[in-house]
Amino acid sequence: MLDYAGWRQAPGQEWDYRWSGGESRALTILGAQHLRDPADPQFARIAAAFAEARPTLAFYEGPDRGIAADAEETIRSRGESGYVRYLASQAGIEAHSLEPSPGQQIAMLLAEHPLDRVNLFFVLREAARLREREGRTGAALDEAVRTLIERSAQMAAQARLALPVTDLASLDAATRRYWPGRDWRALPLEWFSPRAEDAMTGGVFLGAINRSDSMNRDRYMVSQLVEAARLGNRVFVVVGRNHVPMQKPALDCALRGGA
Repeated sequence: MLDYAGWRQAPGQEWDYRWSGGESRALTILGAQHLRDPADPQFARIAAAFAEARPTLAFYEGPDRGIAADAEETIRSRGESGYVRYLASQAGIEAHSLEPSPGQQIAMLLAEHPLDRVNLFFVLREAARLREREGRTGAALDEAVRTLIERSAQMAAQARLALPVTDLASLDAATRRYWPGRDWRALPLEWFSPRAEDAMTGGVFLGAINRSDSMNRDRYMVSQLVEAARLGNRVFVVVGRNHVPMQKPALDCALRGGA
């Protein structure tokens, strides 16, 4: 698995991955951008690749946020991951998330980072995502983040973890401890890139934790995809495009070397 810290986009970078082990075993991965415009050519490309692959199993990035009544509304409200779920439902095949469970994600990160930073990272990243990709601001953003904090605390309690961020007031205090004078509602989404250099962006630790999380997720994704393909499925996948070059060497080793 390649490390995001040292990776640089190559000229003519390939964002897709394809492997075939015969008529019944295949893996098609499309690297996508996180977009929500149904008119963007990306979605026609996904639909064409899905039809060509004739998958028996599909995977998507992120949690299962369901689908809408039609393709356009699904794309507008849930992006490319929702569109994969929509295509799978139309084709009558199963679609699964590529993500480890929240408990697994946290456990892997706690091996490298302290609990308060991991807790803050997940809450702040989701707040930035809700603001930038779903357009939530003001009371709507506060309510969504409050709900996230409550659910996170419940899941952590099951794992016997006591999270330091328990409400909006403690979120505000924790944010200002690391970023004096900053409002958690306005932290730049760019701080959460796995390639972000915290010393340059001001993210303190957000880029480093996202890099660890992305590496952990890549390893988990590869294990799922290799197993599904080897079990005799034609697997179709759409992920954020930077995951593809990171995973390619491990996929080549596991599939092409061991096919």
